[in-house]
Amino acid sequence: MEHLRLLRRRPVLVLWLAQSLSVLGDRLYALAVMWVVYAGTGSASLMGLVAVAESLPYIALGTVGRRLVSHFSSYRALAWVDGARAAVAVALPFLWSPDARGIALLLAGVLLLGTLGALFDPNLGALVPDLVEPERVQQITGLLDLTGRIARIAGPASIGLLLLFVSEVQLFALNGATFAVSAVALRWLARRYATSAGGAAERPGGRVQSVPAGPVLREHPRVGLAIGLHGVALFCSAVTAIGMPALLATRYGAGAAVYGLLTAAVGVGALLGNPLASNRRSGGWLTVYCGAWALQGVATACMGLVLELPALFLLALLTGIVTPATSVTLRAHLGAFAPAQRLRLMSVDQTITRAGGTAGMLVLPFLVDVSPRLAFGVGGGTVVSCALIALLVARRLGRLGTAQAMPAGHRGHAVVID
Repeated sequence: MEHLRLLRRRPVLVLWLAQSLSVLGDRLYALAVMWVVYAGTGSASLMGLVAVAESLPYIALGTVGRRLVSHFSSYRALAWVDGARAAVAVALPFLWSPDARGIALLLAGVLLLGTLGALFDPNLGALVPDLVEPERVQQITGLLDLTGRIARIAGPASIGLLLLFVSEVQLFALNGATFAVSAVALRWLARRYATSAGGAAERPGGRVQSVPAGPVLREHPRVGLAIGLHGVALFCSAVTAIGMPALLATRYGAGAAVYGLLTAAVGVGALLGNPLASNRRSGGWLTVYCGAWALQGVATACMGLVLELPALFLLALLTGIVTPATSVTLRAHLGAFAPAQRLRLMSVDQTITRAGGTAGMLVLPFLVDVSPRLAFGVGGGTVVSCALIALLVARRLGRLGTAQAMPAGHRGHAVVID
C-alpha cells in the first residue's frame, strides 16, 4: 500500500518506471554479454575476465575517484551519463566479432559501461531520498529495491521470448534503448527540480561537495561495521552463485531446470520480503541488518546439509525473504545522512561490495571444486560469524558512547544503545 501511495507522486512514478526499464535492460545486457563471449570463443576464462572488467571501475572510482563521482550528483548530469551509456550499448553490436580485435573492443565497451555505472549508481541513490519526506525514505528505498527484484525474475524469463525476434548481440541495442528512456526521465526531473540533492544549482558543474570517507566512518562506526559486513557477505555469496549448480549435480543429480526453479524461488521470496523490509518501523536498524544476514548465513550453510530437494527449495525461499531486509535497511539508513555524507557512504558501500563480490568470484571456486557442501558450510558460517561479531561490537560501542556521555558519578548505569 505504501508503494502505491508513493507512485501517485509523478516524480517518483517517472523515476520508478524509467529505472524499472533500465534495470531490466541491465539484466538483458548481463546475460547477453556472457552468452555472446562464450558462444563466440568457447572460453569460460574470457567470461570471467568480462565479469571482472565490469567491476573494476566501481572499485577504482570508489577508492580514488570521490571528487569525480561528486561531479555527477544532479539529475542533469546523470541524464548525460545515461545518454552516454545508451550510445556505448548501441555501438557494441557493431563492434563485436569473435576475434582478438572484437574481444578487445568488447572489453573496452564493458570497462566504459562499468565506469559510467560507477558514476551513476551512488549518485542516483543519494538523490532518491530527497524525492520524499524523511519519514518515507525507507519506503522509497524499498520501492526501488523492488525494481531490482522484479528485473531479476523478468530478465531471464523474457530473454527466451526476445531471442525469437532478435539475436543475442542485438540485446545490447535493447539495453541502449532502456538507457535512453532513463536519460529522458532524468532530464525531466532536472527541469522539474531547480536544485540537486546537495542544494547546488541544477546546472552543469553544480554538485554535492566531496567529503572524505574516513571522518564520516569514524563518527559513525556502526555504519562502517554494516558496510564491512556487506562486503564479507557479498564475498561469500559467490559460493551460492558458483556452487549451486555443482551442489545440484553432485548431491541430487539435478540440472539446469532445477537450478532455474531454485533461482525463481529466491526471487519469489525477495518479492514477499520487500514489503516487510520497506515498511519496517524506524529504530534498531543494525540489529535487523545483522540479524537478517545471520539468518541468510544459516540458510546458506544448511543448503549444504539437507538431503531432500523440497528442503533446499524452502531454504532458497527463506534466503529470498530476508534479502530485502539487508539491502533496504542499510540503504535507507544511509539515505538519512546529509547529502554529501550520503553520497560518500553509498559510494564506499558500492566499492566494498564490488570488491568483495569480485574477490569471491576469483577465490571461492577453488573451494567449490574441493567440495560444494563444504563451500556452502564455510560461506554461510562466515556470514553468520561476521554478523554476530558486528552486532556485538556495535553494542560495545553503544555502551562506551553512553558511558562517555554520562557524568562520572553515573557511568555505572550506562545502557545499551542500538
